[in-house]
Amino acid sequence: MGWDGDDLAGKMEEVFERQQEIANARAHRGTSSVEERARSAKFESQRLSRSRIMGQLANATNPAHRTMLERALKAINDEMAE
Repeated sequence: MGWDGDDLAGKMEEVFERQQEIANARAHRGTSSVEERARSAKFESQRLSRSRIMGQLANATNPAHRTMLERALKAINDEMAE
């Protein structure tokens, strides 16, 4: 199964922006529950992991390493999309 890096990055950026808008709306609403704060913290952790993986992917030259990073990125993106 091939990966189109630009297409994948574009889709994931859309997911990130949508999740960020949701997080911002909750923050401005002023009524965050314990569950919402936990969800927000998890999302922020996933966002940072995604950023780190994308940076590593940009520099990866070994095909096996790129494949591993692409799979990790897909897993995080799938989790963020939920």
